[in-house]
Formats: sequence, structure tokens, C-alpha cells
Amino acid sequence: MGTAKQVQIGHLTLPSSRLVYGCMRINGDGSSQAVAQGKHAIRTAIDAGYNHFDHANIYGGGQCESIFGEVMKESPELRDKLIITSKAGIRFAVESKPDSVKRYDFRKQHLISEVEASLKRLNVDALDLFLLHRPDYLFDPHEVAETFEQLKRQGKVKQFGVSNFKPSQLTMLQSFTQEKLVANQVEINIHNVDAFENGTLDQCFKDNITAMAWCPIATVVYEAWGNTFSETDIARIHQELDRQAQIYNEEKWIVMLAWLMKHPVNICPIIGSTNPQRINAAMRALDIGYSREDWYRLLQARNGEPVA
Repeated sequence: MGTAKQVQIGHLTLPSSRLVYGCMRINGDGSSQAVAQGKHAIRTAIDAGYNHFDHANIYGGGQCESIFGEVMKESPELRDKLIITSKAGIRFAVESKPDSVKRYDFRKQHLISEVEASLKRLNVDALDLFLLHRPDYLFDPHEVAETFEQLKRQGKVKQFGVSNFKPSQLTMLQSFTQEKLVANQVEINIHNVDAFENGTLDQCFKDNITAMAWCPIATVVYEAWGNTFSETDIARIHQELDRQAQIYNEEKWIVMLAWLMKHPVNICPIIGSTNPQRINAAMRALDIGYSREDWYRLLQARNGEPVA
């Protein structure tokens, strides 16, 4: 069975490309040259077959959404061909306020104002998908449910989901809202395999929730978030990836994407490169006939021992 090239997310009209283009870095250093490169990256991704673009209100301090909004203004005909996702809920400390701290905030007024600000920056009337960025330990699910229902009623958001939620947190929120939670965006890579073991992917299967993977090629191309691997661990993983890269005649990071997409829940990796060659190359992972045996060989290399 080949790798699915598209997935259906909730009741969205368009199916999503299997690879999602992540817009976190499209502002680069904020210079005019970097902005031009970011816009070119977006158009390259569209031409390559990506139709799902992932944003957050905090990416580039809002500049990433604004850059995307410029593309929407220049080419309004693209809007109906794309799935646009954004996230909110993380607030940074304000330097001018000595008692201010970084925090999470799911209060109704904050989420609604952030969605409205994202829409303005993105130059669109509605988000196809809105995600709560990280769990707010103090959130009231009744208030979040009211927020979702208002955003839906006002036509500002079509579908809702979460990011970095544990299964119990998603289940709890879902029990309070009539709006179906259709996505959970979590870290999944060769370093962080929690989603395979903590019920996240089981829940995605059971409840028809799309699993989106951030930092999918951590350890392969860059160090994993909160890296706990030793140099020996990393060398062992790369030795196996080198072997598989030869077998599949591909680059190691592309093999890594194929490893993620082998899971039958249809994990959607988020690709964050602004390099046109890499944006295009990532699509080759969809055509790798990746084997179960190699999947477990790479897991064994990660763990340093066979599965029990």
C-alpha cells in the first residue's frame, strides 16, 4: 500500500496535502531580502503541491502571517485552493511590565482578538483550521467552548483543533464543545516517539483526528528539541539512516519523512524549509515504498536494542 498523498481534515472542502508547509521561518531575519525569499518559498510550495499552510500568531511576531497575507493580496485566486491554519494561546512576557511572564492564555477575549488579528495579517476572511497552541493549565473548557462556537457562528473559523495536547486534555475539551476537534499538532520525530506510546495516535485513529508532526526531521538535520541522545545514540541512528538512504536512493532526511508517514494514521509532517530545493525534494518522500522491516530497524537503532 502506497503513501497517501492527501488526507481529509474534518469537513473541510479541500483535502489536505500530506506534507504541510510550516510558515514559522518565512520572515528570516526580517529584511526585505528575507521577506522576498519567504514569499518565493510560499509560491514554490504551492507549485510543488502543498496546499496546507501552517501559521501561528507568534511566528515572527506576526510578520510571517503578514508575508503570507501579501501573497494572498497579490494572488487572491489562490485562496480557494489552500487550507490555512493558525494557532494562538501563547503569550510572551512584556518587557515594559516587570511582573509580566510568558504564559498560556485561552480566555475568550484573548483568543477572539488574536484570531481577528491573524485574519487581518493573513488577508483572509476565515481560517480553515484554528488550533490552541499549547495547553493553558488554567483554561475553563466552558469558556473555550463558547469561544469556538462564537468564532464558528461569525464565520471566522471553519474547523478547530489543538496542538501539543495530551489525549486526556483533548478528550476533556471535546466533552465540553460541540465543535469537533479535528487535528492535534504534536512533536513526532526519531528523538520524540511519545505519540506512538502515550495514546496520541491511538486517539487520532479512534476519533478521526489528523496528526500533524512538527520538527519531523529533528536529529537527522538539526538537534532535537530538549535533546537527550548521546553522541553514540546519534551515530547509531545515522549509521542506519545511511544504510537506508542507499537502499532507497534518497537523502537521509527524506527517508525520515517516509518513516513518519509509514504509520497508518497518516501523520502529516510539517516542512519548514525556505530553500526551494528542499521544499520540492520533501515531496519525494511520498513515493518511497518504505518497508515495515526498515521502520523497525530504525526504531531499533534509536533505542539501541530490539523491541521487547
